[in-house]
Amino acid sequence: MLKILGIETSCDETAVAIVSEDKSILSNQVASQIEHNQYGGVVPEVASRSHMRALDKLVDLALEESGVKLDEIDAIAVTSGPGLIGGVIVGVMYAKAIAASLGKPILAVNHLEGHALTARLTDEVEFPFLLLLVSGGHTQFLVVKNVGEYELLGTTLDDAVGEAFDKTAKLLGLGYPGGPQIEKCSKSGNPKRFKFPRPLANQKNCSLSFSGLKTAVRRELEKSEKDETLTCDIAASFQEAVADVLAVKTKYAIQEFLSKYGSGKSFVLSGGVAANQSIRGKLESVCSENGFAFHAPPIHLCGDNAAMIAWAGIEKYKLGHKDNLNFKPKSRWPLG
Repeated sequence: MLKILGIETSCDETAVAIVSEDKSILSNQVASQIEHNQYGGVVPEVASRSHMRALDKLVDLALEESGVKLDEIDAIAVTSGPGLIGGVIVGVMYAKAIAASLGKPILAVNHLEGHALTARLTDEVEFPFLLLLVSGGHTQFLVVKNVGEYELLGTTLDDAVGEAFDKTAKLLGLGYPGGPQIEKCSKSGNPKRFKFPRPLANQKNCSLSFSGLKTAVRRELEKSEKDETLTCDIAASFQEAVADVLAVKTKYAIQEFLSKYGSGKSFVLSGGVAANQSIRGKLESVCSENGFAFHAPPIHLCGDNAAMIAWAGIEKYKLGHKDNLNFKPKSRWPLG
C-alpha cells in the first residue's frame, strides 16, 4: 500500500501528514501560529522561523500516530508554491533532506492543486469537474480536467475572498483570522440591515471583485458609533453579500462548464473559505437547482493542511510524476 508523507509550510500553518493510496489519512498534524494574532496578519519572517521550530516535532508525531516508520514511507510530497517564499523554502529544504537521506522520491506539489484534489480524497469525484477555489490568497473558477490539467474560467480582479474577510474583520475589530470571526459574529447579526454592493454580479462571466465591499464596510462604520449590534449586523450583511456574489458567479460558471464539457456534473468548493457554512449552504442550493453534485471537504480539511499535499502527491506518483532534488520553490505558481 503506497504511503506518502506530506509537508505544508506555505503560510502560517505548519503541517505534516501521512496518507495511503486507499484514502486513509493515517495522521494529519497541524500547528497553527497564533503569534500572528498580535500583528493582525501573517508576518513572513515570524512564520518561517515557526516552521523551522515545528517540523521535527510534527514529523515525529505523525510517524508515532500512524505507526509507520520513516523508511516505510514511499515518497515525500511537499508544497513548493505558491506562498510566502520563506516558509515554502523551509518546507522544501526539509523535505529534500528527508528524501536525500532515505533515497526516496520527492514530489513538488502546487498548494492550489492540493486544495483542488482534496475532494477526490474525501469523495468519489471524477474528472472533469468544476472547481471554485476560495482562500486567503486566491478566488477562482477552474475546470479540473485531470491531475496537472486545469482551465481557468475566471478569477478575482482584486482581493481574494479570504483577504476580503480578513480586511473587513480588521475594520470591525474582530481579530485574525477574519473568516471564522466574521462567521461567528454574523450569527448574532441581521444580514438584511445593510445593502452592501454585489460587485460584478450583473456581468455574465466568472470574474469577481471584492475590494469595493471592504470600502462599503468602512464607509458604513464612519457613519455610526460602533457597538456590538452594529458590528454583527455589518458582519452578517457583508457575509451575505459575498455569498450572493459567489452564488451568481457559480451559475455562470456552471453554464460555461456545460457549454464546453457535456460530461461530468460535479462542483467542488475548496480552500479555507469553504469552511464558511453560509457560503456552503448557498452554493449547495445553486448546484441542486442546476443538477450538479456539490462537494466540499470536511471543515478540518478546508484550511491549509498536509493531508491534501500528501494526497496530491499520491495522485502524481501513480501517474509516474516525480521530481529531481534540484527543483526550485516558487512564490507564484498559478493553475490554469
